[in-house]
Amino acid sequence: MGAMAGICRTSSLEYKNLTKVFIMRKTLSNLLPQNCVYDEMDSPVGILTIAASEKGLCAILWDHDLSNEPSLQFIHNFKKSVTNKTIINTKQQLGEYFIGARKVFDLPLVINGTPFQNLAWHELLKIPYAKTISYGEQAKKLGDKNKARAVGMANGLNPISIVIPCHRVIGSNGSLTGFGGGLDRKEFLLQLERKNTYLAN
Repeated sequence: MGAMAGICRTSSLEYKNLTKVFIMRKTLSNLLPQNCVYDEMDSPVGILTIAASEKGLCAILWDHDLSNEPSLQFIHNFKKSVTNKTIINTKQQLGEYFIGARKVFDLPLVINGTPFQNLAWHELLKIPYAKTISYGEQAKKLGDKNKARAVGMANGLNPISIVIPCHRVIGSNGSLTGFGGGLDRKEFLLQLERKNTYLAN
């Protein structure tokens, strides 16, 4: 995947924080209700594991989220379901998103983080399709521009990837920084949205 105009790759100095995000995402299972069901979906960004409860969508997880035994065992303790309506709708809407036919998701979300994480994730939902903001800008919207690092860590633990668009938050210098799905996927999603916006115009 080629570099996107106006966005540069993360610097070597930022890999320490990126590694911390990956380590923290190994505890994502703590954010999921015990009564979930799940199914998997093949996509242009790899296998996505979709978890839902009776209240709505709980998680869209990347393949490496389940690369450690505790998280894999946690998910496999759930029942696999091909009939759950939320999972079916999520698959359909993600499919539409990947072909450029959907810019806004319409799904019931179960957001189950700390009070600060919940605020950060709700703020992510306000970022328009194909637009980006910096971590500092997101922190300022939450009332404290000095909490950019805390915002970055909260975004990194967002369990509902893509639908809650943490990929639309970038470094203040335009760099692609820590993303739970990996920088290549973040770049892919941003390119996809910009391409589809350009084609629509």
